[in-house]
Amino acid sequence: MDKVLLNLGLCFRANGLISGSEMVCLGLKRQKIKYIFLASDASVNTKKMIHSKAEFYKVEVCERYSSFELSHAIGKQGRVVIGITNENFLEILKK
Repeated sequence: MDKVLLNLGLCFRANGLISGSEMVCLGLKRQKIKYIFLASDASVNTKKMIHSKAEFYKVEVCERYSSFELSHAIGKQGRVVIGITNENFLEILKK
């Protein structure tokens, strides 16, 4: 397993992220999201929605992992979008 995915699981257990497209969009509006992981196999509509909101709020988006990998990393099924809220974990994930 990739180091980023392992640290993503740790971030989830420390309440440093938000998962789910609706919750991430709400977090973007409240300016709590610092970075977004978007599944590479997400639907076209989901990708369009997340990319437009992320561009508006100036948040970087990563599409390197599949929905299975992201879901498995945080221990929840069917997660396509994950938003990082903790800046300290963001530094660890970007290394």
